[in-house]
Amino acid sequence: MNLRKAIMATGLAALGWPLAASATNGYFAHGYGVRSVGVAGVSIALPQDGLAAAGNPAGNLSVGNRLDLGVHFFRPDRGAAIRGNGYGADGEYSGNQTHNFVIPELGYVRQASPDLAWGVAVYGNGGMNTDYDRNPFAAFGSRGKAGIDLQQLFVTPSVAFRPVPGHSVGAALSFAYQRFAATGLSAFEGMTAHPGAVTDRGHDGSTGWGVKLGWLGQLRPDLRLGASWSSRIEMSEFDRYRGLFEGGGGFDIPASYGVGLAWQAGRALTLAADWQRIEYGSVKSVGNPLSGGALGSDGGAGFGWNEVSVVKLGAVYAYDDRLTLRAGASRVQQPVPASQTFFNILAPGVVRNHYSLGGSFKVASGGEWSLAYMYAPKVTVSGSGSIPPSFGGGEAVLHMREQMLSVGYSWAL
Repeated sequence: MNLRKAIMATGLAALGWPLAASATNGYFAHGYGVRSVGVAGVSIALPQDGLAAAGNPAGNLSVGNRLDLGVHFFRPDRGAAIRGNGYGADGEYSGNQTHNFVIPELGYVRQASPDLAWGVAVYGNGGMNTDYDRNPFAAFGSRGKAGIDLQQLFVTPSVAFRPVPGHSVGAALSFAYQRFAATGLSAFEGMTAHPGAVTDRGHDGSTGWGVKLGWLGQLRPDLRLGASWSSRIEMSEFDRYRGLFEGGGGFDIPASYGVGLAWQAGRALTLAADWQRIEYGSVKSVGNPLSGGALGSDGGAGFGWNEVSVVKLGAVYAYDDRLTLRAGASRVQQPVPASQTFFNILAPGVVRNHYSLGGSFKVASGGEWSLAYMYAPKVTVSGSGSIPPSFGGGEAVLHMREQMLSVGYSWAL
């Protein structure tokens, strides 16, 4: 297979297909790579495929020469309710006008020498989508359907080097492209610094570059530790939506970092865990509260999200030479405070627990099929002082649950 054509095809597919509606840890993805999804996203000390660099670029030296293609079929169930509102907005609202999303990915790694490897990964970093056929903001003056669509595509070339036996370090550049559109938000035109640039402007694009660094160490024959850090990515502004996002359309991608371990508990069993921190609150358009000032202004209103920590646990069992089984569970802190549920009717990223199963099967041709399933149970966040008096007061209640089926194929090169 021609690598350049494969990367181009995956990138074009990622831009052309409906991408992640709401990747599950806030708006970051549950995991990168089908195998990682099967262990609830564990990856920092457990590299498994050509997308290892998405979790820890030092992992490239542990996966051999390979090409991995995957696709995730993602189905969220999201919505909101409004209660006790003085303007008559009370009711139940379903954000599921668009149900199904397809997220392609690609990973390629080449070992240049026993101590040097390079690769490239193309994947959806995250996203958010709501699509309300019945507009929750109609009582406040909005018209038509309501919702947002955020998609984030990463192209991440990486290199890993082993300076001393048992320890590898890695670095990667991430080119980020994101698309955004909003509809049915004219009710917020009265609180923006840039009227006419809040809603119904079609999709707008934004780009930026970031850095990933990682370390992976074999401390004992049965124990590996890892650490990784991804920089904040300063994105170009969404000019069409400069009246919606803080700073005239700013929507940077927050920094994240984490540590992980993998323990060979038996001949066939590996247990692994990650801890990850995502700094949503450091990005003003995401972290500032709705009461922060005019939409689109410097230091103005945002979605009020908190920074979050994620704990991930996974198990990999090599049943025999051809079949490998996986399972995992993770838990994330709640990013959406009860006081901020009103504006987050657009972005109800409130799920917390995620459970995964998966497996891989080698075929006679030498390739390998992988499959994973993820389920995130329904979480409800009830507002507390969430709807401002200027919108009639009352409370907004958010809910979301998710499931995802992932399929991949790998070639050893």
